[in-house]
Amino acid sequence: MGSLLLLFVVLCSYCCYIAHGGNEHGFVVEQRRSYEPEAVCSASRGTCLLNLEPSSATVSMPLVHRYGPCAPSQYSNVSTPSSFSETFRHSRARTNYIIRQASKGMGMASTPDDAAVTFPTRLGGFVDSLEYVITLGFGTPSVPLVLLMDTGSDVSWVQCTPCNSTRCYPQKDPLFDPSKSSTYAPIACHTDTCRKLAGNHYQNGCAGGGSQCGYSVEYADGSHSRGVYSNETLTLAPGVTVKDFHFGCGHDQRGPNDKYDGLLGLGGAPESLVAQTSSVYGGAFSYCLPALNSEAGFLALGAPLSANTSAFVFTPMRHLPGYATFYMVTMTGISVGGKPLDIPQSAFRGGMIIDSGTIVTELPETAYNAVETALRMALAAYPMVPSEDFDTCYNFTGYSNVTVPRVAFTFRGGATIDLDVPNGILVKDCLAFRESGPDVGLGIIGNVNQRTLEVLYDAGRGIVGFRAGAC
Repeated sequence: MGSLLLLFVVLCSYCCYIAHGGNEHGFVVEQRRSYEPEAVCSASRGTCLLNLEPSSATVSMPLVHRYGPCAPSQYSNVSTPSSFSETFRHSRARTNYIIRQASKGMGMASTPDDAAVTFPTRLGGFVDSLEYVITLGFGTPSVPLVLLMDTGSDVSWVQCTPCNSTRCYPQKDPLFDPSKSSTYAPIACHTDTCRKLAGNHYQNGCAGGGSQCGYSVEYADGSHSRGVYSNETLTLAPGVTVKDFHFGCGHDQRGPNDKYDGLLGLGGAPESLVAQTSSVYGGAFSYCLPALNSEAGFLALGAPLSANTSAFVFTPMRHLPGYATFYMVTMTGISVGGKPLDIPQSAFRGGMIIDSGTIVTELPETAYNAVETALRMALAAYPMVPSEDFDTCYNFTGYSNVTVPRVAFTFRGGATIDLDVPNGILVKDCLAFRESGPDVGLGIIGNVNQRTLEVLYDAGRGIVGFRAGAC
């Protein structure tokens, strides 16, 4: 794997920006149909070239929504959850779990809400709340597999043969068969790699008669992946491979994973793809989540050249003590409709985790109350409707245009980002914010607020970057 000149032709939704209509005074007028997903994968933003310079050692891959029309064709008839409430409950449970684990790392007591929910004391989140998938190649010859992307997980895994129907869930693609790959090798049990796996709570004894390293990833919803920790060649793009990629070859799976082939861990711990490729890509990666399920985004390994970062704003990266998995930033302010809200910076002292698997943003109490009040005032022209899942929802039926206020986040160092309007603010016609708990705790920036932003995680330089209108 080396520095290559790669020239990809990708959808313009990967790399080109089209501004929304509206004015410059904090509000945007949107045609209501403009933020409703289409039935087919949309290339409405045209096509463009993404030039990956050789000295930047960067590779980019398409990223799509698991339930949208841009998902691989064999998954087009995968059943969606029976209701959005079901998906949201999974996301909320994931959020509670992350905050509970993070609170332990910060030496904080659980909040009353956390205390009412029982979670296993294991790493991991809710697999079924993950929403975005990517196709990568495993083995030699390369076999394409569709994986769920998760910044809140470290160990990547796929379902492998042998595995009968009682031990593995059904998937659309054939199970990965390591016996057909010339580059597959199980990791030996008594090795440093296996011992490090045990240190991070993922080791599961010795398999294969005691000679192979066993792994186990237990998720908060009771699902799990267990099998043999292994080495394999991973193909990121044509001609771009990762040799000796450590992953879990799963022979015992439990949980609803919607017939996808496995999971790609992008957390900050040594087992993640990001850490394993740090010698080439510098421990940096970025992604852009599309505004709608009917559009595509991208996942990229590596950081752009310094000459190409002028469109980014940067803030320092933080980590939780004892939990390298999560990526954190410090928020310092929020504005709605172009006006800064009266929120003391102390309200954000717990920090904000950026998570690809959480749907809505969880704000500490003081910040949440200020944001919710300001948004309700700005949207007072529209009737509110009750919801079991959200605090504030609207009925936009009959309105051809909807006027939505701009929302901006400001982070330590002065970095400010405008959320996409309306898709970064509204989900299912509800405000994409919830209260996380007291101000002493932390919050989570969910994937709705991240839509159309390129979010760059550069652990090598200790920074997080944001670029507007990236997809």
